[in-house]
Amino acid sequence: MEYKNFRFEVDGDGIALIIWDMPDRSMNVFTEEVLRELDKIVDRVASEEGIKGAVLASGKSTFSGGADLTMMQKLVGHYKAERLKDETKATQSLFDNVGQMTGLFRKLETCGKPWVSAINGTCMGGAFEVSLACHGRVAADADFKMALPEVKVGLLPGAGGTQRVPRLTGAQEALQMLTTGQALAPKKAKSMGLVHEVVPAEDLLNTAKAMIRNGLKPVQPWDEKGFKLPSGPVYSAAGANLWPPAAAILRRETQGNYPAATSILKCVYEGLLVPFDTALRIEQRYFTQLLRGTEAQMMIRSLFVSLQELNKGARRPDVPKKEIRKVGIIGAGFMGAGIAFVTAKAGIPVLLIDRDQAAADKGKAHSATLMDGRIKKGRSTAEEKEKLLSLIQPTDAYEGLADCDLVIEAVFEDSNIKKETTRKAESFMRADAIFASNTSTIPITSLAKNASRAGNFVGIHFFSPVDKMLLVEVIRGEETGNEAIAMAMDYVQAIKKTPILVNDTRGFYVNRCVLLYMAEAFNMLIEGVPAAMIENAAKMAGMPVGPLALTDETAIDLAQKIMRQTVRDLGESAVDPRQMQLIDTMVDKHGRFGRKNGKGFYDYPEKPAKKHLWAGLKDLYPQKDPDGVDVTELKQRFLVTIALEAARVMEENIVTDPREADVGSILAFGFAPYTGGALSYIDGMGAKAFVELAAELETRHGPQFKTPQLLLDMAKSGETFYERFDPYGSLKTKAA
Repeated sequence: MEYKNFRFEVDGDGIALIIWDMPDRSMNVFTEEVLRELDKIVDRVASEEGIKGAVLASGKSTFSGGADLTMMQKLVGHYKAERLKDETKATQSLFDNVGQMTGLFRKLETCGKPWVSAINGTCMGGAFEVSLACHGRVAADADFKMALPEVKVGLLPGAGGTQRVPRLTGAQEALQMLTTGQALAPKKAKSMGLVHEVVPAEDLLNTAKAMIRNGLKPVQPWDEKGFKLPSGPVYSAAGANLWPPAAAILRRETQGNYPAATSILKCVYEGLLVPFDTALRIEQRYFTQLLRGTEAQMMIRSLFVSLQELNKGARRPDVPKKEIRKVGIIGAGFMGAGIAFVTAKAGIPVLLIDRDQAAADKGKAHSATLMDGRIKKGRSTAEEKEKLLSLIQPTDAYEGLADCDLVIEAVFEDSNIKKETTRKAESFMRADAIFASNTSTIPITSLAKNASRAGNFVGIHFFSPVDKMLLVEVIRGEETGNEAIAMAMDYVQAIKKTPILVNDTRGFYVNRCVLLYMAEAFNMLIEGVPAAMIENAAKMAGMPVGPLALTDETAIDLAQKIMRQTVRDLGESAVDPRQMQLIDTMVDKHGRFGRKNGKGFYDYPEKPAKKHLWAGLKDLYPQKDPDGVDVTELKQRFLVTIALEAARVMEENIVTDPREADVGSILAFGFAPYTGGALSYIDGMGAKAFVELAAELETRHGPQFKTPQLLLDMAKSGETFYERFDPYGSLKTKAA
């Protein structure tokens, strides 16, 4: 019998070796076809007398990335269409469909013959669940991860993961793993009882087969009479010490914004009270409920489907690819040094230039420090450090730019300094080389006027810290050519970050949104809202960092420079004078620049003491009574002001693809991931409801909540952003 996605062979001992090796994919994933084939294979193993057991292994360098979530999108799409006819019937159909994988894995573990999973590399989601359904699990002793990360896309492990994990390890460890999507190294998985053996990669298959030859029982622990939960009964003294605190901690960590995390807690709790097959039905019920919800649908779309599409170059212009053999970076400060690190880490040689050799050497030393940190955590080696550092050439001379394919300036955020840098660099660069500015707010078109080849001038806007932030904005100026855009995107892809294509404007996309997030916090401070309430409300809304803490991280004096540059360029009316006064007071009167000088909206004492809000904030403005402040409204103000700006950016044709607006808002500044992004936040509640909310906020708090005409039109038509700006229709070719 032939299979498309598997190879099937039986050795002399009667052990079936099933090699999962999808021909059209770089990584194995569960698709409908794979599930059908595996179902037939399970039947074959169970029915053929000569087969004593089976080993499931991968023919690729990794085991599997889990399920293809586009499968889930199709199920949801079918459900939405069918519920218009009969919601009860549509829900039952969805419930039955999501249970197919659960049923298959249960069939595998009860087929009467032993199965062993031989895990050679990354094993995620459904792949880890099928491994948990196997009676034995052997993992290679290598640097890879295993996880059930479904919570990160608004789902729970829906093929038995929420029930098998707490029956193999303690409930507390299971909850930690499941509610966070925690990734496990092989040895950690073994210590938790989720893997039986960790062996050298070359011994993987032999060890797996030996487990079967040595009499591995084809029965799971929970199917044996007298099975006891590793952490004891739910209704016990230990359970009383676990479940109430677990619920409280989850509430504290998620603020109730993530239904999937709450569902996982309920699923594990309820499942451990009943027999295993009943527990699987409970899991199936919660999984169905999540799929019907807005959060999962938006998170799957933005954090899985759209993210993958953008990482694969969905917005890259259709021009030939050019090899990037060497990158020049001008400016070896914190940003430039970070860019040098990620470039060298990608194996690309770097020329790192600064005003003198000492400054350039200091920039290179930043990479050494980052590598030392990775080595200390066991994520890198001394040899890898030396290799990376050998790729960075620090210098104060521009002559080396002659053989660079791409040059990135990361000098101070001052148009005059950037002008001088551009002209000097161009005098040494090849005519076909691309010049990129890492400016955070200054329009690329204005900077390109300093260049003799404006078509080769592009913006590549990194976020701080460069080594950790996953997003990069590629900025198209009025004269920027497609070749420059393509090379910028190829470079971003090479350094393993996600590019979004943004047309030129002051602040581009991300900073326009971020600056309004901070500005609304400044408004609240000026109104007398206690600083702690501001920060906590933002976190309760789903933001990972409060706006005052974020301002400190980016530097308050930088905010001052941006405001002053904006006034110079656009006039005094372009900046709220009350906010300008606040920032001037912080910087000029109190010398509070942010984290970099240990004094900002927060104080930063020496470790081990933790940062805390500066007590002097309460003296800047008369304080409101906290009991009289509506926290729900504070949360809305943060989310709505960002979403409105994202809508304006779409209206102004600055961002033309909603995928980029959503993914960009999450990766760049952590816009409430449970919403699916700034535009999905609007789509999730509907344009009409959003416009009504914005109007209420405008009445109470000012013109920053004025609704753009685009949203008014969408409210009337009932459109969503993904309908009006269809990324799979006309917009697919706009980048070219």
